[in-house]
Amino acid sequence: MAVALAAAALAPGDEVDLRINTPHPRLFLGQRRLRLLRRERERQSLRWNQFQLLMAGKAPMPEPGFANALYYQVSGNTEAGRQAVTWALGAGTDLRQLALVFDWCQDILTEQQSHSLAAKIASMMQRSAKDSSVPMVRSRLLAALALSGHVPDTPERELERVVNKWWTGQFAPALAAGREAAPRDAVYALMEILHAVRDNLQQDLREGAPHFFENLPMVQLLSYYPARYPAGENEYRIPASAKPEGDPDLKRAALSRAAELSMVAYDSNAAGSQLLQGWLMNDDFLLRGTFGIPYEFLWANPYQPGLSFHLAPLLLHDETFGRLFVRSSWLDSAVWLGAFEDVLQVFEEGRITVLDVHQDSEPLNLKTATIVFGAQAAKFRIKVEGEGPVFVVGVKPRRTFLVEVDDEEMCEAQSDPGGNMMLDLPHGVEVGVRMREAAAAGFRAN
Repeated sequence: MAVALAAAALAPGDEVDLRINTPHPRLFLGQRRLRLLRRERERQSLRWNQFQLLMAGKAPMPEPGFANALYYQVSGNTEAGRQAVTWALGAGTDLRQLALVFDWCQDILTEQQSHSLAAKIASMMQRSAKDSSVPMVRSRLLAALALSGHVPDTPERELERVVNKWWTGQFAPALAAGREAAPRDAVYALMEILHAVRDNLQQDLREGAPHFFENLPMVQLLSYYPARYPAGENEYRIPASAKPEGDPDLKRAALSRAAELSMVAYDSNAAGSQLLQGWLMNDDFLLRGTFGIPYEFLWANPYQPGLSFHLAPLLLHDETFGRLFVRSSWLDSAVWLGAFEDVLQVFEEGRITVLDVHQDSEPLNLKTATIVFGAQAAKFRIKVEGEGPVFVVGVKPRRTFLVEVDDEEMCEAQSDPGGNMMLDLPHGVEVGVRMREAAAAGFRAN
């Protein structure tokens, strides 16, 4: 039985037995999920048929250890399991996949193979010990959970470092404080950490940064460009990028979808998860390619009820991280604005435009919000149409501003870490607005 205490409850000097003695598989394939996946095989579901088609057809899989080991666990095909083991003992250098093969193929490993693969994984864990990126921490965590009980001391030391030091001492406080510690490209790895720790240590790591995880489903949903991207295998939603150059990165898009599928699997009852489920179950976007289908099959649950994403808000202002995302509608033809990672972008009619907030531009009305640009924010006139709020973008971050509106009392407004600020302005009438930084004014409004 796995034994663990919540990291927050540990006192200095406390010793916790982090050895994992549960049978394999320990990673992601708990009894309920494995039962669901095997039922999908029996039902010849769409996702299983696509996965099986590629595996039976010997299609080259970009992640052969992951794909073959998963196929072995669900189908019982020992040849696929042996291929995963051969890859892991030979050319395999991806620590995450090596851990999955060791865990998922343990019952067909000979004693010598188990010792050799465990030694290879332990050596890679030690060589990567200084890499604190989310994907590499994830990989070492999976390796430690897989090796526990097979290799003395090393797995337990790594679990202690990841759960009680890295997460509790560094990563979760950074998330809670609004420092960008989990970029979108690392969210899938982050979700694998959450699943692995909860499954084996009965610990919900989200408790260390509840606001971040509460917002995460809607951040994912609203930070896609609206238009769908057609590819040979399926259509994709393309995540917003601070440097959108060339063709979209479809591997990045696939992992973004995989992250959302795993969010729903982690907490299917959360409101954000139910909206995500409604978004994810459109089969136009089902990952059918050799890279995406193992993730799609592993995490998707088409029997999980969801809510229509058309019920989701069209605007998200994340004041903790200084991000603003606005859509004019949920149609693929919608106009979209994103203020994130020190960039401001507008997506319209299939094109991304990077805006300079320091240029004098007319306010942008997206129906759900009106955007005023920082260059004109000191003094401007505006007539706000509709019911949406007004945001000023491109002002100094983390500052207090004094705001004067015609025929109203002066008030204060705070800019977020990204330099975005919401203003409470009257709608339907033209008013003049004057803004100045409170520190420069030398006083604060009552």
